Amino acid sequence: MRKQQAQLRLTMAITTLDYYITWSSLHDAHFLKNSKLNWRNNKMELVLKIILCASLIPFSASAQQTPFQDSLLNHMTGEWILHGTIMNQETTHDVTGEWVLAHQYLQIHEVSREKNSEGGPAYEATVFIGWDKAINQYDCLWLDVTSGGGLNGQGIGHGQRNRNNIAFLFNGSDGSIFHTTFVYDGGKDSWQWIMDGETSGKLEPFARLTLTRK
Repeated sequence: MRKQQAQLRLTMAITTLDYYITWSSLHDAHFLKNSKLNWRNNKMELVLKIILCASLIPFSASAQQTPFQDSLLNHMTGEWILHGTIMNQETTHDVTGEWVLAHQYLQIHEVSREKNSEGGPAYEATVFIGWDKAINQYDCLWLDVTSGGGLNGQGIGHGQRNRNNIAFLFNGSDGSIFHTTFVYDGGKDSWQWIMDGETSGKLEPFARLTLTRK
């Protein structure tokens, strides 16, 4: 985001300066006849443009972010078949994982093979996982078709890594907690997604899912 803002700011600034130079040139062509004055004006315009670009370079460079590198999440990239139970119902989903936005986030796109009454996927989700350097934790934004409230905070979870797994906690507005744990099996190159609801300290199984590569 910062990189895009820096590029946009640089583009807008140069465009504005070009507009000024064009207007100034037309103005000079109409009112100035002395070629020496025109040469001096062109030279000044070039100097101004160089100074402007140079002043914006540090801002653009500072906006460059180091790519988020994570040896565990790297194993979640690619195409997968998700199979298991959600609320005791058998289900199969297609899942794709890829690094996006200059390698700052892992994006997971999940689409069920089961259809709704209109012929579309019964379930679909887009998930983003990133890393908060300031407090050394994973952040997860989970957006799906179950509701439109994923951006109000309940769709954002935070987690810690413990060897081959990452455990996320999503806090509900009613005080409930939703546990989502990703567990990687290096020997099988597969994942387990374990999801549980928690109310008043009591865990209730929600989903037990296995991801295998296509």
